[in-house]
Amino acid sequence: MIKEADLPDTLPLFPLPGALLLPRSKLPLHIFEPRYLAMMEDCLRTRQRLIGMIQPQEDGVFAIGCAGRISSFSETEDGRYLITLTGIARFRLLEEVPGFTPYLRARVDWSDYPRDIGHAETDPSLDREEFLDLLHRFMESHSLSTDWGSLKEAEDEMLINALSQLLPLEVEDRQALLEAPTLTERREVLTTLLEYGLHGGSKEEIMQ
Repeated sequence: MIKEADLPDTLPLFPLPGALLLPRSKLPLHIFEPRYLAMMEDCLRTRQRLIGMIQPQEDGVFAIGCAGRISSFSETEDGRYLITLTGIARFRLLEEVPGFTPYLRARVDWSDYPRDIGHAETDPSLDREEFLDLLHRFMESHSLSTDWGSLKEAEDEMLINALSQLLPLEVEDRQALLEAPTLTERREVLTTLLEYGLHGGSKEEIMQ
């Protein structure tokens, strides 16, 4: 288990639109571009085996990302990697580190999200029945299906984080979910997005 003292000052960055990694969640990835194959090989030589997942935007990348540890990987016969990242902690990007690597590296700061290292969060304010009813209506309206039995039994963090990762959301919406400081605030953002998806109109109007 990685401790706060083990978090490095620099990270390799993997900008990937729409990919959301959250603390203690899992993210499967298929690595095939040469620059990211090089990143994988370098990362596997380190003790922490951390990759910084971050979303691109028009003028670069967002300021907040989430570091994931390579918790499993396999190499295909043609040299690609199938990996799983386990979310460790969110970071703030400070500056890009110049160098000779074909992939981005950056200095990062971990202090914005001190709760990420540790036990799973709970959401004491969650009304599960009301939330799942909203989710059911949203999924019906978008012709989506899910395993409702698993959702009803899932722990708070697993429920909210899995939906944040898997629902069809815009890049900016996923970023808002990533940046929410607590699990309760993430669920509140997600609720707003579900209501917006159901009723249309502006998110600001729904929040009022």
